[in-house]
Amino acid sequence: MTLFLIIVAIAVLALIAVGVTFGLLSRRTRQVPPTSAPSAPSQAPPKTGAETPVETAPRAEPVLGQETAPTLEKPEPTSSRLVRLRQRLAGTNNALGRGLLALISRDKLDEDTWEGIEDVLITSDIGVAPTQELVESLRTRLRVEGSADARTVLREELVKLVDPTMDRRLQVSGTDGNPGVVLVVGVNGAGKTTTVGKIARILVSEDRTVVLGAADTFRAAATEQLTTWGERVGVEVVRGPEGGDPASVAFDAVKSGAEKQADTVIVDTAGRLQNKQGLMDELGKVKRVIEKQAPVTEVLLVLDATTGQNGLIQARVFSEAVDVTGIVLTKLDGSAKGGIVVQVQRELGVPVKLVGLGEGPDDLAPFSPEAFVDALLS
Repeated sequence: MTLFLIIVAIAVLALIAVGVTFGLLSRRTRQVPPTSAPSAPSQAPPKTGAETPVETAPRAEPVLGQETAPTLEKPEPTSSRLVRLRQRLAGTNNALGRGLLALISRDKLDEDTWEGIEDVLITSDIGVAPTQELVESLRTRLRVEGSADARTVLREELVKLVDPTMDRRLQVSGTDGNPGVVLVVGVNGAGKTTTVGKIARILVSEDRTVVLGAADTFRAAATEQLTTWGERVGVEVVRGPEGGDPASVAFDAVKSGAEKQADTVIVDTAGRLQNKQGLMDELGKVKRVIEKQAPVTEVLLVLDATTGQNGLIQARVFSEAVDVTGIVLTKLDGSAKGGIVVQVQRELGVPVKLVGLGEGPDDLAPFSPEAFVDALLS
């Protein structure tokens, strides 16, 4: 009996041991999936597609745009412009000066020499009448003042021909609390819109507040170009819809300038020359509409100095359309002949006030007869 109880106890213990072992194995089997499943994603490399929305460039662009503030340019002052442009004139338009000096410095000034001087002057676009006047003055003075230095006499007579008595000041200030209004006209391609931007830079360098009017509404490129010029020096540009009424844009520009108490408003205009009557009507309307608010203080005609006689034809047309008060000669550093300064002043009876001598943003300066002649004869 005792033996039987021992055997039963051993069997029970064996069954208990088998049950415990089986339970442990079952429990361990159930715990494996939860343990291995989450570990797989953590060990696998991150997918590229999941990272793209976080690190893509478009999300960074707005932040960069907000951090980058526009840097305004500081235009060059007028004094340094004159020095640099005088040097450029001396190096580019010297054919007239060299030719005259070579001829007038001869030991004997015979008829052939004087004919040569006339040829040099006429081919330099001075014009027939001014050429005859200059030659006559030179012959008389050198004959009377036999011991006079020919170069000095030539300089004095050339300065007189360019006429230093003309008022070359830019009328950019208004009266009675109004801003000065500068109307800029000229054919497309002469550098009109660029000139507007460069004049704005001159005024900004003199600490004047400026508003620009993009009234050349028929050329989208002109409006965009003028906007860029304004942004570079922090000047407001008033613009209208493409193909819109130029007079309306000009009116809004002057109105904005008056409201902001700006010193000067500069209005760019269309330069189409399909027919003279259409041009006169359009420019006349622009000027009339502007003057409902403030007087136009300056009308600048922009001419390409390299066009020669064509430039004079353009000058006549525009002078009939509006009352031109001053001339801007652009591209005088190219193939232009210095004599165009004399001829265009004689043609219109108004002074050359500004000259452009390059494509740089500050390559525009007030015109000085003395500096111009000195550069030619340098």
